[in-house]
Amino acid sequence: MNYRILIVEDEDHIRENLKLNLELEAYEVVAVADGAKAIKAFKEQRFDLVILDVMLPEMDGFDVCEQIRLDDRETPILFLTAKDASIDKIKGLKTGGDDYMTKPFNLEELLLRIINLLKRSSKVPAEDKFHAYEFGGNTINFVTYEAKGINGDVKLTNKELKLLKLLIDRKNEVVSRTLILQTVWGYDVYPSTRTIDNFILAFRKYFEKDPKNPTYFHAIRGVGYKFADK
Repeated sequence: MNYRILIVEDEDHIRENLKLNLELEAYEVVAVADGAKAIKAFKEQRFDLVILDVMLPEMDGFDVCEQIRLDDRETPILFLTAKDASIDKIKGLKTGGDDYMTKPFNLEELLLRIINLLKRSSKVPAEDKFHAYEFGGNTINFVTYEAKGINGDVKLTNKELKLLKLLIDRKNEVVSRTLILQTVWGYDVYPSTRTIDNFILAFRKYFEKDPKNPTYFHAIRGVGYKFADK
């Protein structure tokens, strides 16, 4: 899974150059020009890192950082700004920033800082967290793409495995349809809600004792989907 980066920068040439250089490094990049758009994008999409300017129209970068931290304490935030006074650096770190870099900047140094923040981040892709998972007499092997279900052995498809990883990684939480689409299907072609429902129905067939009265795999109408496992 490619890492996704949100750039928040109001200067057009800096924003576009950053976006281009990060995409050349195989990152998926979303770039916005103001704080309100940044908060909206962060709430609606999944990001692994935020690159945040301080001097932004309407809402400055410190306020954006504080807003993000109200809901998310894990995603790394790197301030990239012309404000180089010590008091600004301290404020950036106090509001929840993980790193602070001043303009003009060296691209190679920025790329190294990004790599280090991603390595330190707790937001490791789900496939790196476990190789197998057991629940209710079922075993899913994330290396061999095989599962031993209570209703028989199953050879899982790539998308089935990705969806299982996402749901299990966030067990007992409702996972939004948007996050599932972004993580499992990518960002170019979105299937219908019914497509995801069909995957959940398949999981019930594989892993539930009574597929019509599921214990583990739930569709939450109008919200998303949940894997429940105590």
